[in-house]
Amino acid sequence: MQLLKESGGKAIVLASAGNTGRAFAYSSALTGTDAYIVVPDSGVSSIWLPEEPTDSIHLISMTPGNDYTDAINLAGRLAKLPGMVPEGGARNVARRDGMGTVMLDAAVTIGKIPDHYFQAVGSGTGGISAWEASLRLRADGSFGSKLSKLQLAQNLPFVPMYNAWKAKRREIIPDIDMKDAKKQIEETYATVLTNRAPPYSVTGGLYDALVDTDGIMYAVTKDEALEAKALFESLEGIDILPPSAVAAASLLKAVEAGNVGKDDTILLNIAGGGFKRLKKDFTLFQVKPSVTVSSSDVPLDELKI
Repeated sequence: MQLLKESGGKAIVLASAGNTGRAFAYSSALTGTDAYIVVPDSGVSSIWLPEEPTDSIHLISMTPGNDYTDAINLAGRLAKLPGMVPEGGARNVARRDGMGTVMLDAAVTIGKIPDHYFQAVGSGTGGISAWEASLRLRADGSFGSKLSKLQLAQNLPFVPMYNAWKAKRREIIPDIDMKDAKKQIEETYATVLTNRAPPYSVTGGLYDALVDTDGIMYAVTKDEALEAKALFESLEGIDILPPSAVAAASLLKAVEAGNVGKDDTILLNIAGGGFKRLKKDFTLFQVKPSVTVSSSDVPLDELKI
């Protein structure tokens, strides 16, 4: 939003599978800044607010059969229109710095860089952000000299980064790592973890982060995620969303495999939860799509922007 003001743009454009879109919708409602948010059909239900939506929120949904990557492609086309400013995704250093505060807060609270960092990933930006934050903490010198070991998870059957990492490859090979990708995505429990073009291979991307931290990746089934979800909620007394359930399941798998020590310090990133409690405490308002499109190649004049 600050970049939008500094550049003199009229609106911000982004693609989202859920959380990011909701955050920008809320910011738009608070500031009156126009935001064009493109989401696949599976993400529409995640775009809600604790207050009445405003006319500055322009939610563009895509019909079933389109996924998060299709939303990214459409948002990219919209961002080229005059006055539109792209949010930037993984390339947005402000987004990565914001996500990295999880690691910074943990280190300050614990007094050291955690030995391990667990998170479920779709694009991998959260893992990259945690790595970058660890590098800064190490450079500071006050929190130890050892980087957090990234232990990241994807949700079967859509696990392209897991497959590439397991094969010790920088490159994701679509015909090998995500064959029948759209069918796999439809069968994935945590749909927000499905990005067909993640920043894995690029310099400074997730592959480099995993190499630098001697990281590990896990492939988690729906049943494993649901089991971990039930365990977490019974112990912590708060509900968690599917991606967080995948992350919790990866921690259980790590313990079983001996990938963490009994006395190790672990940071488990529960990236979303408390929705059931929130619905009890607040009246939530669903943001309704301004328009629904059938593909990322739709003529932009049909969007009436």
